[in-house]
Amino acid sequence: MKKPSPRRDKYFLRDVHQEIDFYDRKLAYLDKYGDFATPADREEAQGKMLTKRATLEKTAKELAASGVEFDDKDLPRSFRTESPVQDSVRPGLFLVEQSS
Repeated sequence: MKKPSPRRDKYFLRDVHQEIDFYDRKLAYLDKYGDFATPADREEAQGKMLTKRATLEKTAKELAASGVEFDDKDLPRSFRTESPVQDSVRPGLFLVEQSS
């Protein structure tokens, strides 16, 4: 019996984006708090995580290029280009102080 192929829809892409974000956080933790016997051990651990993350990134980019829809809010932090402050302010609105 043949295994069914994995689904390739917007929900799958969302899960891939979440995994990429998870690996980004793991790499940041490894840089800041990881305790290794030698620098070579640290580089080996980082290399393994970067390889897994690169595979996920390739899959995400292929799915997006093939037309799978996604929300910008579901993108991993490393994929976002705009700052979060700009996202929360609608264009054309300004904060103005009132004079007493």
